[in-house]
Amino acid sequence: MKIILFGATGMVGQGVLRECLLDPAVERVLTVGRRATGVRHDKLRELVHDDLFNLAPVADQLTGYDACFFCLGVSSVGMKEVDYRRVTVDLTLAAARILVAQNPTMTFAFVSGEGTDSTGRGKAMWARVKGQAENGLFALPFKAAYMFRPGFIQPLHGIVSKTRLYRVIYAVFAPLYPLLKLLFPRWMTTTENVGRAMITVARQGAPTRFIGNREINDLARIAGREA
Repeated sequence: MKIILFGATGMVGQGVLRECLLDPAVERVLTVGRRATGVRHDKLRELVHDDLFNLAPVADQLTGYDACFFCLGVSSVGMKEVDYRRVTVDLTLAAARILVAQNPTMTFAFVSGEGTDSTGRGKAMWARVKGQAENGLFALPFKAAYMFRPGFIQPLHGIVSKTRLYRVIYAVFAPLYPLLKLLFPRWMTTTENVGRAMITVARQGAPTRFIGNREINDLARIAGREA
């Protein structure tokens, strides 16, 4: 299985990359981003490209892949809707259109969020915009598209969020994670489980196209390495 990964330097993307490199079912991983990950591995190839809104010049390097794990995103905190939409919707769909044209049988997994508004018209700005991105992806002719809607994600294996507010939240809740996982399994997952779940949906699909934390953990368990 050959995977394209966007957002490999972010918190979720780092976890997904780690799991892809560890999984024997994954033959090759191509990361696409504005900067290199700094990771070295025999399976890993990196495509550093300044303009992610325009992948046409490198389209020939995006051919022959089975799945795309799209973990690229930004926090909506302090952002205007037009700016958040440009990254969350416009960039995502620009990349997806190139990918589906190059790989008609590709499976696309998109990191959205718990509470995303599927109508794309709700009051919460981030949820509304994420919903618009999801709907745009569903309209494209991928073999399958799955929207990952995690709630709380515990970063493992030394991974940290690039967002200061999230780093503080994770630090505060880290000692409580085992208890929170027991009490609220629907809302809790890990970066490792997200990666394992994405590999599972790329390999065999999933019963639903919306993948919340409970489904993430179930799919990770299928892969045999739930954290």
